[in-house]
Amino acid sequence: MTATMRAVEISQPGGPEVLKMVERPVPEAGQGQVVIKVAYAGVNRPDALQRAGAYAPPPGASDLPGLEAAGEVVATGPGVDWPGVGDKVCALLPGGGYAEFVATPAAHCLPVPEGMGLDQAACLPETFFTVWSNVFMRGGLKAGERFLIHGGSSGIGTTAIQLARHFGARVFATAGSTDKCAACIDLGAERAINYRDEDFVEILRAEGGANLILDMVGGSYIPRNIKALADDGRLVQIAFLGGPKVELNFAQVMMRRLTITGSTLRPQSDLAKAGIAEALREQVWPLLDAGRIAPVMDSKFPLADASDAHARMEGSTHIGKIVLKVA
Repeated sequence: MTATMRAVEISQPGGPEVLKMVERPVPEAGQGQVVIKVAYAGVNRPDALQRAGAYAPPPGASDLPGLEAAGEVVATGPGVDWPGVGDKVCALLPGGGYAEFVATPAAHCLPVPEGMGLDQAACLPETFFTVWSNVFMRGGLKAGERFLIHGGSSGIGTTAIQLARHFGARVFATAGSTDKCAACIDLGAERAINYRDEDFVEILRAEGGANLILDMVGGSYIPRNIKALADDGRLVQIAFLGGPKVELNFAQVMMRRLTITGSTLRPQSDLAKAGIAEALREQVWPLLDAGRIAPVMDSKFPLADASDAHARMEGSTHIGKIVLKVA
């Protein structure tokens, strides 16, 4: 390894144009960590929030954006049994993915699935950790239940549709165009709802209500989600693109025994994230190895064009994941 590396930093809070190429020191592997030579890095909504000054990195994390990457392990710290130097991995990162090298806990690494390129592997960690922990661990989705995912054509949505369908749920998804709805159906959704001209509340109530809703919109969707839930239903909130504050009649929550919960991934402990990684390795990675599910990749941008990647993501025209080609 060289002493310095190319990286993209946030020069100041603002729009995509504040992402700038710089030289940074190569990180070192600490206790329980590995250093990965990054081939591809995933682009995610939290990166844009951090860029805008609305999502500060947790203490000790890199100030560089980038919460997932795929590449080759080039160094290991004390206490690491796996992965070893030379292993190809994808990994959940505390930050720092928009760079040629990144350090992350070894326990947050997963092997690149069989037959999968590093570009596709870079699409996996952030979305699969988020979906598995919120839909299955927190939301408790079971076979036969009615599951509604908002933003079905997003990276989270395309992952949630495939996993929920594989594990036997009836999947409903919202999206904002005919093409996006078609993509949801192709991935296994029973019904794709174009939110521009259809009411997901009416559609789900006609089916008996959703047993579980995964929502990243928030805002005005929150009281509508409550109406769309079946009795004893669960709402899992993972983002607030429409804002976090809303007036809500909690009497409905009490009378219909509803559960409202949610989580963010990045602030959770290393131990909690390691537990999610282990569950994914046991329950989901065999499906990826067998090609029964796969990430949906929208586009690839060179690292130097990270601002263009952010502009595409925030334009909301993409279907699936956007990645940066680093090496």
